[in-house]
Amino acid sequence: MTSIAKAPGKIILFGEHFVVYENRAILGAIDKYATVTSEKTNTDNILISSSLGQSSIKKDEEVSNVEKKFRPFFYIAKQLISKNGFDKGISIKIESEIPIGAGLGSSSACCVAAAASISNLFGNTNEKEILELSIQAEKTIFPNSSGADCTVSVHGGIIEYQKEKGFSKINTKNKFNFLIIDSEQIHATDKVVERVKKFKNENTNVFTELCSEEERLITKALESMENNDLKTIGKCMAQNQIFLEQIGVSNDELLSIIEEIEMITFGAKITGAGDGGCVIALTEEESDLSEYTNTTKYQTYHVSIQKTGMQVFNS
Repeated sequence: MTSIAKAPGKIILFGEHFVVYENRAILGAIDKYATVTSEKTNTDNILISSSLGQSSIKKDEEVSNVEKKFRPFFYIAKQLISKNGFDKGISIKIESEIPIGAGLGSSSACCVAAAASISNLFGNTNEKEILELSIQAEKTIFPNSSGADCTVSVHGGIIEYQKEKGFSKINTKNKFNFLIIDSEQIHATDKVVERVKKFKNENTNVFTELCSEEERLITKALESMENNDLKTIGKCMAQNQIFLEQIGVSNDELLSIIEEIEMITFGAKITGAGDGGCVIALTEEESDLSEYTNTTKYQTYHVSIQKTGMQVFNS
């Protein structure tokens, strides 16, 4: 049997970085996907092939020995081989249309799709178990992962997420449309997270107040989403961007993108770790942004919120 699973990428609408410190965050699944195809083999190896290359290990080899970029997928395969008492290997093919290192949840979507695909080889498509395995796999490369990205990839739609309390789905009739502008500045999520931690430790009172302000902002944003008030949502995004600038995760290039795009959209902000990656701007579905997208030097993507999360298929 060949097992195929796909999982959506994500944008963070509000709360990145603050979510690590028990604040809420609002995330949305987008219509860009990672797809993983897996099969049982008659070898003793776990084989991975992807656009980032190929890698293979014996199924009893330590995950810590392999390249970081492949580590989560070996972890998932080893866990499921062990759990199901399987005595052979697995081949895993990873394909993704989500830009890597851009803050759009590429690694999380790949982890979710891999966990779903390989779990399905053993007849299990339990969302809760797949989510837990995905989060643990992602922690092999991002130890401080909040689990938010994997959660929205599994469940789809827009979610409110808090590290200790978990998530709740935000039901809204609007599918919400965004223009994503990729700065193509490579960033290291773990380094940016460490920088925010340093800021927090050196500016305790300021950070505590920012957390409180972010909470109030998210409450306002949720009300605006229920009312489909795009103007207010856009203003909330712009305010969130100011908070992110205060904790030091923006830069001049990102700011220049934001200043330009917010003139023709409802509001814009960085999404994800920052210090590179992407800017998201809230638009109307019928907005014509072709003049901008055709002339900008940056890669752009029109996306909408995807209400369906991970999906599993057999072939």
